[in-house]
Amino acid sequence: MKSARPFSRVSITSKAARSLKNGHPWVYGDEITSSEGVLQDGSIVDCFEGSSWQGAGFYNSNSKIAVRIISRNSNDVFDRKFWYRRILYAVQYRKTVMQGDDFKCCRIIHGEADQIPGFTCDRYGDVAVTQTACLGIELNKDVIYNALMAVFEEIGEPLKGIYERNDLALRSKEGLGLSKGWYGGKDYPCILDINENGIIYSVDVENGQKTGFFLDQKYNRLAAAKIAKGKTVLDCFTHTGSFGLNCAYQGAKHVTSVDISRQAVEMAEENAVRNNLRDKIDYLCVDVFELLKDMANKKDHTYDYIILDPPAFTKSRDTVDSAGRGYKEINLKAMKLLPRGGYLATCSCSHFMTDELFRRMLSSAARDASVSLRQIEARTQAPDHPILWNVPETDYLKFYIFQVV
Repeated sequence: MKSARPFSRVSITSKAARSLKNGHPWVYGDEITSSEGVLQDGSIVDCFEGSSWQGAGFYNSNSKIAVRIISRNSNDVFDRKFWYRRILYAVQYRKTVMQGDDFKCCRIIHGEADQIPGFTCDRYGDVAVTQTACLGIELNKDVIYNALMAVFEEIGEPLKGIYERNDLALRSKEGLGLSKGWYGGKDYPCILDINENGIIYSVDVENGQKTGFFLDQKYNRLAAAKIAKGKTVLDCFTHTGSFGLNCAYQGAKHVTSVDISRQAVEMAEENAVRNNLRDKIDYLCVDVFELLKDMANKKDHTYDYIILDPPAFTKSRDTVDSAGRGYKEINLKAMKLLPRGGYLATCSCSHFMTDELFRRMLSSAARDASVSLRQIEARTQAPDHPILWNVPETDYLKFYIFQVV
């Protein structure tokens, strides 16, 4: 260290130090062996292994993740310029990988993958929607939001407002309360229009899933739609109808989109009407598991293309086995329902259902269905949701397209 630092310090285990050196940004509470100074929740602390400085991060005694690293550079000063640089780098990256209209509707900040831990920011045109799951970020949000607005102003695409979707359950693990609303007391409509892959959607940033829309499947929807021309498609867990709409837009013969949520089905229908695709899509408000079971009992082989985009069946390691059974059930039934030569698009959005486990499940389902899977594409989340190889938690979406033979 070149000079004395104004932060309290924690000593960490050698295991934690190795993890930080390998690029992982978390220190767990049981990896802290001692401390010096006053440890205030939400403040910045220095992490040491012996006399060796390992990084600085936000401390929170309420969280299992006691320190979230924000810098491995001992020269960093955590002022407005620091957060401005972080946001500028994130925006410049999105301008590179999400060009044209795709940049107008994408994830701008992806938490640890952008070195802004526990913080999500999605852009819908001139509105940013944020979610904060880190106390340190919450305490610094005025500086961060001002930097965010400044960056977009400087690139000539100013934001008119920031909507905070701080209603996620994860906040309770940080000792944070739940809330949602426009930052700074502003009041704008919460229903926004976006254009993705040529399709217009209404996005409810106040009540929709996540920040209002699942942006991570943007290019997977395109990939699925490319082979839909002339096919009869069953779009399962449709939510706002996006996979079905993409398939219909790209020339599917007919699409049936299914979701258990009446609100989701109604919004999907509205999106179909807005895009002049309603005559090509039927909507069912039923449980997908029950629908597939009923179709299997009736040996209904109506569809030659089935898309499975379920919600995360597991959000912890403890429930991976039961989630695997759920994934297998729907994939096995889909494989049995498809004719030979039919097509299957299937995915999992759970980090805990790893690619290895997901592939193993698909292989098991194929054996039980007495079919073979001819892989067409293996994909992951869109690049505005970047994956850091040294942070496995950032790698969560698995997406496969097969021909069933």
